[in-house]
Amino acid sequence: MRGRILLAEDDEDMRRFLTKALEHAGYDVLAFDNGLSAYNRLLDEPFNLLLTDIVMPEMDGIELARKASALDPDLRIMFITGFAAVALNPDMAAPQDAKILSKPFHLRDLVNEVDRLIAA
Repeated sequence: MRGRILLAEDDEDMRRFLTKALEHAGYDVLAFDNGLSAYNRLLDEPFNLLLTDIVMPEMDGIELARKASALDPDLRIMFITGFAAVALNPDMAAPQDAKILSKPFHLRDLVNEVDRLIAA
């Protein structure tokens, strides 16, 4: 196993797609359909990477990332978003070293970015 990934994505097809690709690449993936559920799981166990959509119900990806990095400063964070305009502006107060991947993206690019982040 190459690392544990906590995935928060409210789109069911995208969530399944990402989970399958990352598991195929050798990662252990736990996926949730909202930020709140993902955060609650993070309270129970450690992960290497938080992969989260930005726009989600209940708790958005930015808030999830802030709370997650407060809980575990070593947690790597990557945002996936279909809203390029939402790309992190400084006043969103997202964690500084978070990575952003804009949809649509190729699965190979996602896996390469995840590999790079986890190895860093």
